[in-house]
Amino acid sequence: MKKHILLLLTLAASFTACKVTERSGHNGYLYTQKTGWADKKWKLVWQDDFNGPQIDTTKWTRIPPNNAAWGKHMSADDRCYRIDSGKLYLIGINNPDTLKDPRPFLTGGIYTKGKFAFQYGKIEIHAKLECAQGAWPAMWMLAETDKYGKYPKNGEIDIMEHLNYDSIFYQTTHSYYTLNLKQTEHPPHFGTAALNPLEFNTFGISWYPDKIVFLLNGKETFVYPRVKNVDPSQWPYDQPFYLLIDQQLGGDWVGAVKPGTLPVQMIVDWVKVYQ
Repeated sequence: MKKHILLLLTLAASFTACKVTERSGHNGYLYTQKTGWADKKWKLVWQDDFNGPQIDTTKWTRIPPNNAAWGKHMSADDRCYRIDSGKLYLIGINNPDTLKDPRPFLTGGIYTKGKFAFQYGKIEIHAKLECAQGAWPAMWMLAETDKYGKYPKNGEIDIMEHLNYDSIFYQTTHSYYTLNLKQTEHPPHFGTAALNPLEFNTFGISWYPDKIVFLLNGKETFVYPRVKNVDPSQWPYDQPFYLLIDQQLGGDWVGAVKPGTLPVQMIVDWVKVYQ
């Protein structure tokens, strides 16, 4: 009997040691990769293939409007969302009823805030971007737990931002270090990469305790490293982040929206997170 108990305890310990991810928070929605696993084989820990009849509300919430340049046209309006044949459509439209809502444009976006966040790992998003004047589709990440205070002290990771009809897209980090201390070159905080926005592409990052590797179709495009002997605000990326995917419209960076070029949409095929 003692031998059987010892064997069961050994197997249980071995199984626990093989776990890559620790889960915590309400309903275990914070996925933290254990230290020492950065060079191991990636394991899929979370995904959405959008195969259901509607957005899975256990994973996503429609992004509400806010006063930021990117969020002033965000809407829960059903006309800004569609799932068809295993793909999610996030749509920017001319507002058909400005008496009910005075905003000229409405657009769709989803985030995992309060439902899924992860610290370290790899994320891939397979999607196609449509173009319009004033279109600003984005895939990005914000801190879930506010470890260091209010924005921008917890940082921001922009996996993909595309402007208008550009043949390039941007991959960027923002933080107190880059925005307030203006340290944008030590190290460089953004890169660009070429793409055909009319094709499906896989955008992503591999995120480690000492660097963020930005990816396009599995290939490295830009690296943001953790730097020694600088202000500690340079690296707030040691806490769980949640994901935002949104078809933004308008703002100082992208410029004015031309109503005649709408509707415009971002088509998301799948999202996968590995640790």
